Amino acid sequence: MEACKLARVWTAGLAVIGDEILSGRTQDRNVAQVAAWLNVQGIRLAEVRVVPDIEERIIEAVDALRSAYDYCFTTGGIGPTHDDITVDAIAKALGVPVVVHPEARAILERYYAGKGGLNEGRLRMARVPEGAELIPNRMSGAPGIRIGNLFLMAGVPHITAQMLDALTGTLEGGRPLVSVTVGAFAPESEVADILREAERATEGVAIGSYPFFKEGRVGANFVVRSEEGALAEEVAAELAEKLAEAGFAVTEGGI
Repeated sequence: MEACKLARVWTAGLAVIGDEILSGRTQDRNVAQVAAWLNVQGIRLAEVRVVPDIEERIIEAVDALRSAYDYCFTTGGIGPTHDDITVDAIAKALGVPVVVHPEARAILERYYAGKGGLNEGRLRMARVPEGAELIPNRMSGAPGIRIGNLFLMAGVPHITAQMLDALTGTLEGGRPLVSVTVGAFAPESEVADILREAERATEGVAIGSYPFFKEGRVGANFVVRSEEGALAEEVAAELAEKLAEAGFAVTEGGI
């Protein structure tokens, strides 16, 4: 089996902002969709932080993520209410003032023309850190914000999806990871050596193990990841063979 030479790996961090996430009132769905979208762009989501609506905590998280990774995304806190403070926190972190973006204001004026017009709350959604560009949002009009390697997006998942769609193809990235899954009713403790050897045998391949309990039995799905699709398939096939030799029936695609 030939080893695969890894190319430049592009990475991103994500700050999920909102007291409602930490309180459990709202279940976050953005991490999964941002991670999946980033992978298609050839970018790996390397870290996620969930922070409250507290300016210092937002600044701390964003400063750490934007320094550690190629890109930093945030979700939440760019709406019309008093506790939507992400824009102010980012501006403070960057050392720039908050301004009303003229294009954002025009977009909101058009969007709310038949809905009572702009008021103070709605105008808040046109505020950006000075020097920022807009991320289009076809769903609700209120745009996302792009400044440097920072991308500020909505907390509502279907609006976030629209913003991600608008960003598709605009970020520099590498090659997407290809995943191939095999599943077996095999306790992790009994196949740990098989997994370890399979991963060590080939450079550029990672294997994740995800245990479950179904039908009264324990098992796991084993996900082989590589930038080389053919290599991922090859390693998955060899892993399946080793599991079968150990006496475990294998299900391609996972259980």
